[in-house]
Amino acid sequence: MDSLKRSTSPSRGKAGLGTFLKEVRCAVRFPISLPVELTDSPDDTPAVTRNVSANGVLIELKGPLEVGQDITFDLRMPGEVLGTPQDVLVHCRGRVVRCSISQSQYQAAATIDEYQFVGK
Repeated sequence: MDSLKRSTSPSRGKAGLGTFLKEVRCAVRFPISLPVELTDSPDDTPAVTRNVSANGVLIELKGPLEVGQDITFDLRMPGEVLGTPQDVLVHCRGRVVRCSISQSQYQAAATIDEYQFVGK
């Protein structure tokens, strides 16, 4: 989903040359809110996407996920988004690359390493 690239750039301060992290996007993100079913979660934790790309997803949920954790999840993509007459269930496998808390909700960024269109 997100990758960081280390690069050097002249600094305007007294320190001279500095190193900073630059975010490099591999795919366009779409700000879409979809219900997410974490299929390997022991409880029915409600989750929702905040954005989705071809490579990953940002999920908002009530509890934290571990960075590096493999996850499987299902997304129901609206037909009007995909240009299909019906909604499509997408079964995804990936891994958590970042998890943080924003107000009272956790946000987990995960890759989408594999996906399969399941149907309705």
